[in-house]
Amino acid sequence: MLETVATLALLDDPLRELLRRHALEVPVQGALADEFSTLLDDPLNPFLRERLEGHFTGSAWLVSADGQRILLTHHRKLDRWLQLGGHADGDRDLARVALNEAEEESGLSGLSLDDPAIFDLDKHWIPERHEVPGHWHYDVRFVIRAGASEAFAISEESLALAWRDIAQLAADPQADASLQRMARRWLGSDGRWPSSRR
Repeated sequence: MLETVATLALLDDPLRELLRRHALEVPVQGALADEFSTLLDDPLNPFLRERLEGHFTGSAWLVSADGQRILLTHHRKLDRWLQLGGHADGDRDLARVALNEAEEESGLSGLSLDDPAIFDLDKHWIPERHEVPGHWHYDVRFVIRAGASEAFAISEESLALAWRDIAQLAADPQADASLQRMARRWLGSDGRWPSSRR
């Protein structure tokens, strides 16, 4: 058992380091990054959706090749426009989770991880649905960039997909607060995501 714990700790070291760096680069999310790091030490696997107290998810800030637009989903279960993403289902590499979810939910080919750094963190409550009680999602977001094709295919997880202008999204008072935050960071209005990384 001790070997298993030690092995898992080694597997989690890259994410722990990403969280540490994110806290330094985005100080306003420092306390949240610490909370995410603490979750890594939980004896119940936080990468499994069965951990109903809360678990990790991976999401994609899926930008067009020119970096001007973002692909959003009208989420079927939550009935809101959000970024693409989903459950880790045991995968401890959340950047890979974000990329896989973006591919599965958009049907786009040629997607790539734009930067290995964490782009954003968000802890949000998922309301009770059917037999699954309400729980927390500890969502780790990465920048995924589209290739030449923008011809998406709507999956069963979405009511619709749409490319949105990031500048318009940043200024939209009706947009999800975390989408606005990411849009503003992407545009550099808070100085946390320098243009040299785009």
